[in-house]
Amino acid sequence: MLCLLGPSGSGKTTLLRIAAGIEAQSHGRLLLNGQEIAGPSQFLPPEKRGIGLMFQDFALFPHMTILDNVRFGLTEIPRKEAEAEAMAALERVGLARYAQSYPHVLSGGEQQRVALARALAPRPGVLLMDEPFSGLDSRLKDTIRADTLAILRETRATAIVVTHDAEEAMRMGDRIALLKDGLLVQAGTADDLYRRPTDLFTAAFFSEINEFDAVVSGGRAETPLGLAITPELADGTPVSVAVRLSSVAVRETGGSIPARILARRFLGVVELLSLAVPGSEQPVRARIRADQLPQGIRDVTVNVDTQGILVFEKIRQTSYIDTTSQEGV
Repeated sequence: MLCLLGPSGSGKTTLLRIAAGIEAQSHGRLLLNGQEIAGPSQFLPPEKRGIGLMFQDFALFPHMTILDNVRFGLTEIPRKEAEAEAMAALERVGLARYAQSYPHVLSGGEQQRVALARALAPRPGVLLMDEPFSGLDSRLKDTIRADTLAILRETRATAIVVTHDAEEAMRMGDRIALLKDGLLVQAGTADDLYRRPTDLFTAAFFSEINEFDAVVSGGRAETPLGLAITPELADGTPVSVAVRLSSVAVRETGGSIPARILARRFLGVVELLSLAVPGSEQPVRARIRADQLPQGIRDVTVNVDTQGILVFEKIRQTSYIDTTSQEGV
């Protein structure tokens, strides 16, 4: 499973539409199992590609029963066989009891599962999913996402899922491709992109960060939160230093940097702090375990976990880097 991840307007849906054959690319080639299906020499129409597409709004036909919706793409086999395949797909998603009902009687999560059953019924070589969980509330989203993932694993379907949610991509994707402004910035596993981001954009997309400007001197970059070690960069190199919020440890005493709490927001398991730190014009943010600090305290101390400090050159060409393969995507 590959997740196409990126902000709005980065090209995720366009790339999916090109893969499905709904749009034709202006340059390059599209290969399926090593065979060109779109390029300078030919353009295979969508219905000939063996690719399933699951839309963001599910796109169920309101005048058709649930069974007929799922059977819709099974046009190459006799009606009875198609109905049997459609029922098997509905049973797989746990909705066989609604076979003769209509889409309007289903909840959003149930409609999502019907759309998944319809996309999987023809047994496509690749299933394309365009932000399939964006219309669901957060609690339902977790459940439906887990169910969908289990169904895809069970059917051994190859899937490309579009999302703008980094956590969702990490939960679902075997690999993640991060896009920005129509470019593929970095591709790899969730561990690759989180622990070894190639630029500041990638680092900020996968975790909340504090950002500082600095200049390398003697193999180090000095920030209000301490020194970042940069042995590979020459003296005088301007850099951006990113410090993850989760790497900022805040305690009453014993830290190396004095700080004052400006704001404190309780988020259940954690608290989000805004801190004034000497040498920083902007407040420093920290995410700590809830109730770690007593209520009413203002003056605290800070330490930073060096594993949560990332350093990037400020002037840098954006390029595609695949950290798990030499072949790209």
